[in-house]
Amino acid sequence: MTARDRAKAERADSLLHEAARLFAARGYSGVSLEDIGAAVGVSGPAVYRHFAGKQALLGAVLVNVSEQLVSGGSDVASGSSDDTERMLELIGFHVNFALTHADVIRVQDRDLAHLSEDDRAEVRRLQRTYIELWVSALYPLRAAPVDELRLRVQACFGLINSTPHSTRSHSRSKKATAEILTAMAYAALVA
Repeated sequence: MTARDRAKAERADSLLHEAARLFAARGYSGVSLEDIGAAVGVSGPAVYRHFAGKQALLGAVLVNVSEQLVSGGSDVASGSSDDTERMLELIGFHVNFALTHADVIRVQDRDLAHLSEDDRAEVRRLQRTYIELWVSALYPLRAAPVDELRLRVQACFGLINSTPHSTRSHSRSKKATAEILTAMAYAALVA
């Protein structure tokens, strides 16, 4: 990779990060390409060198993060042979994700409807893959019909995903928050 290629990749990453931050703060409709470009020190039209437009940028943010969840979750799930440990590691992986990517979760919750049809279909496909990964990990701990396991997993995601941006406490560390969320998520899944 040349220095120019690295610089282009770094700029694209910066645009994705700032787009997620701005979409989370103002909503998709409240952000322009000029706002995103300015956040990384380029003009709005310069963003087109990296993305076809604002909708493509939103798609890249949400598809990329969905791919990261599936890839990371798959790595975690295949790394343990103990059922309880596998579930706890998946929970820990997702809790860490939620605590470090609260902006992206907020964007996903609020702005999914603004995705192109193709990007929305891809995000939904990746979400289903991630859910099924969790369902497979949960089944040995809580043998139940698959529909019930999916409900438990999705409710667990709701618990984990809503907490980082719905509660803010300067008196509680990220580690303490993660410990509370992990314990609650595990208890909810196997209850």
